[in-house]
Amino acid sequence: MFDPNQARYATFGVVSAVPGTIIDEIWHIIDTNLQGVLPLENVLNFAFSNRDGKLTITFSEEDTDITIGFDTPYAYASQLPKTVVAYDDGQNQTIILPSEIE
Repeated sequence: MFDPNQARYATFGVVSAVPGTIIDEIWHIIDTNLQGVLPLENVLNFAFSNRDGKLTITFSEEDTDITIGFDTPYAYASQLPKTVVAYDDGQNQTIILPSEIE
């Protein structure tokens, strides 16, 4: 799951609500901090929060007690969605808003 050599996308909803640098940061977190460290399922949750004016991205997965917060150098913006989901269907990887999931 989440092979950096496979196609990666973000939905229109994500691209409209989340700056590209933050989308790239999520892929970076997956590739450098999660891949090979934790057994990853095909659905990864990422929550956005404010920590002293900076954006913290918190990773979690369903049915586990694991949550990991990653402080970023980016300013927190209140218009960011509360969460996004990274989904890997085995061929494509997509960052999607929870409201876009059918």
